[in-house]
Amino acid sequence: MTSHAPVPRIDPRRPATVTPAGLRRIVLGSSEGERGTERMTASRLHTPVAKPVRSAGPFTRATMVVTHAEHGALTDAARQAIAAAAILAAIDTEVIVAVLGACHDDVAALGVDRLLALDGFDANRYQPTACVQWLQDLHDAMPPAQWLFADDGADGQLGRRFAVQTGLRLACGVVELGTDVLRVPADTRHDWLCPHAPVMLLAKGVASTRLPFAGQGLRESAPPLPCLPEHGIEDLGVQAGDPQTLALEEADFILAAGNGVSDLPLFHTLAREVGAAVGASRVAVDDGRFARTQQIGATGKTVSASGYLALGISGAVQHLQGIKDCRHVIAVNLDASAPITRRADLTVVEDSAALMQALLGLVRKEKKGQGA
Repeated sequence: MTSHAPVPRIDPRRPATVTPAGLRRIVLGSSEGERGTERMTASRLHTPVAKPVRSAGPFTRATMVVTHAEHGALTDAARQAIAAAAILAAIDTEVIVAVLGACHDDVAALGVDRLLALDGFDANRYQPTACVQWLQDLHDAMPPAQWLFADDGADGQLGRRFAVQTGLRLACGVVELGTDVLRVPADTRHDWLCPHAPVMLLAKGVASTRLPFAGQGLRESAPPLPCLPEHGIEDLGVQAGDPQTLALEEADFILAAGNGVSDLPLFHTLAREVGAAVGASRVAVDDGRFARTQQIGATGKTVSASGYLALGISGAVQHLQGIKDCRHVIAVNLDASAPITRRADLTVVEDSAALMQALLGLVRKEKKGQGA
């Protein structure tokens, strides 16, 4: 019989320190920190610890991240691109973020040293030529060593146009960034390792947004967008479509019903009034209350809406997989310990019918006040 050496155990009462992330760390052989036998109150364990600033400057170089704001906030893809820039930035490199639109996020916590926000940007106008020229002006005024864009939607398109306009070398679909090299997929089985490019478009998941440091978080007004015509293109504006006819994968706001929703006419009336697409859990679909195309979850649709209002949905693991990419999740449930509450950004412990009735009254009152 082979004998195995015993596995050493760490005494939980050893002196420990609390990291900036709030984790209790035991360092073997160290006498610093607080012993486990000493009372560590819950307020101390859960109080956010101020993160150190990555660099106080002076800065001699800059990395520029460019993105479009959505409803005054940065997308997850943009946050990851900013995190990548902050992680790779040297002590003398300033992380600058140029945002097309207003931005209300805590940019210092994201690792941003300086924010240039174009508050008056009209996202409903088609003006790529003006946007590219705006970036060209920024490039001439403060030539950054690198330009980073999220390879996603409008950000990816703008990055490609900018690289073509300026003649800078471009790397698209970057899935991994090292200190000096990057990795991009060559095909389904092979990748390319290349040196950093002046303009890089980063794929989702390239960096974690949980940074151990913060940026300086300075805010400045960006120079105005130049007024340039789009040759050969006439902008007829944006016409709002019927959210009920949108594919759930394309919907920006989804009202979803689960087993806890019994008043379907009230549910559909609320969805029409707030301009939301309609989704449902598998239980509600299996009961025949909703179409199979409206099912959200691992066996249905995977959605990435900015707002997801879940009414009477307990939150089975399959459903949570379907909403993992949603930005803001609001759960309405009578069970405060339902699994969906751990995913939700806001949980309302209330009967779904009562909340729908109250919300419908508020929406109609606001529309009446606006003369809609």
